[in-house]
Amino acid sequence: MNSILIVLLILAALIFFWLDSMKSRENAIRAAHTACREIDVQLLDQTVSLQHIKLARNTRGSLTFRRIYGFEFSVEGTERRSGRAIMNGQKLQQIQLDDERGVVIETRQQD
Repeated sequence: MNSILIVLLILAALIFFWLDSMKSRENAIRAAHTACREIDVQLLDQTVSLQHIKLARNTRGSLTFRRIYGFEFSVEGTERRSGRAIMNGQKLQQIQLDDERGVVIETRQQD
């Protein structure tokens, strides 16, 4: 009986993690799309992928997952540049868009 309960709890935790990850990715795509639109470049939607994940604390001190999603965007449709959406839980912490000179353009939003 105890082993069934443990398996169910583990399964519930995995489902929660998966749903949380999907929502975080959707928010990262939305934030990347908005940032790209603001500087008049094209987000290459299919390139958004998880690069890094770790436990972190949010501004209220609660434990959450900090995820870094990498993506690519195009300035004139021919060249590809890299960007990152840094998410703290479901909240956008930072967007980074690499400039042609190697300079990173940062946009921050507070949670």
